[in-house]
Amino acid sequence: MLSSVINDFPFPKPPVVLESAKAAHYNELIARRLKQQNAVLIAHYYTDPAVQSLAEKTGGFVGDSLEMARFGARHKADTLVIAGVRFMGETSKMLSPEKTVLMPTLKATCSLDLGCQAEDFKAFIAQHPDRTVVVYANTSAEVKALSDWVITSSIAVDVIKHLDARGEKILWAPDRHLGGYIQKQTGADMVLWQGHCIVHDEFKYQALEKTIKMYPDAGVLVHPESPDDILQLAHHVGSTSQLIKAASDLPNNQFIVATDKGIFYKMQQRVPDKELIIAPTAGEGATCTSCAQCPWMRMNDLICLSEVFDKTDNEIFVEPSIIEKALKPLERMVNFKR
Repeated sequence: MLSSVINDFPFPKPPVVLESAKAAHYNELIARRLKQQNAVLIAHYYTDPAVQSLAEKTGGFVGDSLEMARFGARHKADTLVIAGVRFMGETSKMLSPEKTVLMPTLKATCSLDLGCQAEDFKAFIAQHPDRTVVVYANTSAEVKALSDWVITSSIAVDVIKHLDARGEKILWAPDRHLGGYIQKQTGADMVLWQGHCIVHDEFKYQALEKTIKMYPDAGVLVHPESPDDILQLAHHVGSTSQLIKAASDLPNNQFIVATDKGIFYKMQQRVPDKELIIAPTAGEGATCTSCAQCPWMRMNDLICLSEVFDKTDNEIFVEPSIIEKALKPLERMVNFKR
């Protein structure tokens, strides 16, 4: 089954680069508005370092999508400001329907979400009625509502091992690379939807191999949304949080990192004396599309954040019927291993 993922995504324009004085002004303005509105800023590892820094300074949070969901659900703020992509805002709203959930822009989406539309996915499920439906968090609320489990890359292998031990056959969506990795790690019976992340899909084997030769003592850290040949070159494969931990745990003084380079902000905090090198996203004579940076994550800039309480088109709403259906698989994700 091929997904409905399109080849040419409508990429947004790059954000405006602010001078330090203007950045300081926006930081002060946003911090003040957050306090006035009893709001908390929750940012993903792939957002701009300036946004991650502001989240930390204002008592908010920086993490992966699972950690973001857990933080938002337990925080006492009336309003959650989610700096990330739309599915993250939807997840927060479904787990905290009584709270107001705002995003800098609702146009910040994800190629995995775009490439797995609910109607197409519903037809795919109908072709495999005997399978447990497991979907990645990088999906719309409507797709989550069709699932039995929602998972993130940090718990993916453990959840599938758990289901496989119970004799369940899996229907997986949407990322084919992550699905293939899980399948190899667990030996589970899995049917895969053929989606991909535009960032991780662009890492190139030959170019990475050359980079490794340039830095022979470097550890190679790879996110499992990357192609299988990239995974074969890794010293450690894991989610964003797991890669940050690996940079701290492994003895190498240099790391080649195959994921969105927004991760460098938190990773460098953990290993300030180590050198971080982004894995190449283009081979000989080729050009990259994402250049190891999600174009939609980049839409979460300080200018957008400064206007987040004044807009009328940036609040997340999810139909109650969708929340009712999606809540069980989402709660399984949040509570797994707890």
